[in-house]
Amino acid sequence: MTAGQIFLIALVAFIVFITIKAVKAVPQGMQYTVERFGRYTRTLQPGLTFIIPFVDRVGYQMNMRERVIDIPSQDVITKDNAMVTADAVVFIQVIDARQAAYEVNNLDNAIKNLCLTNVRTVVGSMDLDEVLSRRDDINAKLLTVIDSATDSWGTKVTRIEIKDLSPPADITEAMNKQMKAEREKRADILMAEGQKQSQILRAEGEKEAAVRKAEGQRDAAFLDAEGREREAEAEARATEMVSVAIAKGDVNAVNYFVAQEYVKAFSELANSPNQKTVIVPAELSSLAATVGGIGALLEAGNTKTAKK
Repeated sequence: MTAGQIFLIALVAFIVFITIKAVKAVPQGMQYTVERFGRYTRTLQPGLTFIIPFVDRVGYQMNMRERVIDIPSQDVITKDNAMVTADAVVFIQVIDARQAAYEVNNLDNAIKNLCLTNVRTVVGSMDLDEVLSRRDDINAKLLTVIDSATDSWGTKVTRIEIKDLSPPADITEAMNKQMKAEREKRADILMAEGQKQSQILRAEGEKEAAVRKAEGQRDAAFLDAEGREREAEAEARATEMVSVAIAKGDVNAVNYFVAQEYVKAFSELANSPNQKTVIVPAELSSLAATVGGIGALLEAGNTKTAKK
């Protein structure tokens, strides 16, 4: 091999080497920073680009896609001195490759420590009950604080989530007892309300029954009074007719009142509980005749009244 051939081979190898150093293919979702003698000059976008060999070099290869960083668990003391174990995940996306590369050293580690500190701050400012029941509020506060702090790093915090909040075993047991007691309390309240409603309905039913019974007694009393009134009117008419007959000299009319008292006394004698033997008087036939005469008198009076 001659010297000319060796030179030609060396020249080709040098050209290939220079080409490799000058041509940069940036993958989609990535951006490269370019440094000229150690100073940032520009950012390479995805695609095929060129740099000046031996003068420019790629400084940082920045991932521009959204990615997740796990925040390790830590023990946090709440406002009411309860210990809880908390961990989280944070979603970030680099917006400015230059700032993410040169404004902070080790971006992921910086964000991780920032999240650890703020989790302790936010959770420590709340009571245990608030920590366990207001997880969305904790996430919102952490997102606001951490996103604001990473603006100067060219990074956007898109989301942060508390994965787990675990109180100690004794507090968990106490919470379970409290929850059981609360459920038993609600059950007792529902049972008491049911019994109350049942008693109210029973009382309303008894009230309605009493009202209806009183109305029935009132109607019965009204009918009874009306019957007695009619009986009294009939008796008054009979007495009036008998009185008119007596005024005319009719002996049967006088015998009517005597017979009426006689029959009444005889009825009481017969209905006496101590009376075992009833003696029928001999005058019973004459009494029947007297009553019959009075009956004829009343019939005649009714006939005259009808003709009038």
